[in-house]
Amino acid sequence: LCELKDIVALAPEKFGSPGLEAYEQALNEKLSNLVLHKVGLCCALWDILQVDEAHVFPGDARSHSQVRFRYVVFRPSLEEVLVGTVRKCDTDGVHVSLGFFDDILIPPDQLQHPSRFENSRGEPAWVWAYDTGADTGPHQLPMERGDRLRFRVVEELWRDVLPGGKQQPQQLGQQPAAPLDEAARLPPYSLLGSVNEPGLGLLDWWSDA
Repeated sequence: LCELKDIVALAPEKFGSPGLEAYEQALNEKLSNLVLHKVGLCCALWDILQVDEAHVFPGDARSHSQVRFRYVVFRPSLEEVLVGTVRKCDTDGVHVSLGFFDDILIPPDQLQHPSRFENSRGEPAWVWAYDTGADTGPHQLPMERGDRLRFRVVEELWRDVLPGGKQQPQQLGQQPAAPLDEAARLPPYSLLGSVNEPGLGLLDWWSDA
């Protein structure tokens, strides 16, 4: 829960809205699913604490008020343990989704050791060769898309992104940068996770532990 301030502009047709309904709608439309740098992913308005006096400026029929409010923000603590779903596997590691947040990566060095990447099973997967001590060799435990897993948050990554996902402006004398497609754009906020300890990884691995 994060306390924030913002200027909210209301159109004239909203002036008669009951209570704080118009302010609540305006804040949710502006902030819901937005990443605030070093704050987190905005999920939903919790409550409004204060609305200052409204001002109307020449040439603008809207009222402008500073609003102090609390917003539900997703930003897990480092070392916090979360449960998610494997979104995909590739050579970069295991990509995890929480349903409402997809920018989570478990890199190869944070997987259970030893693990290897396989792309010949019909579905790309990371496979943990778990040593059981038996003469038959290690037990092969694949991690594939759709599997549920438990992981620990070990790092958060923040990137400055201009509105609309634009790149930083070109500096004088520099060659123009090649345009990036949507898949190549880096998210403004992402997490790195780890499953390299007992109890972490696929839920099925530890269901009988």
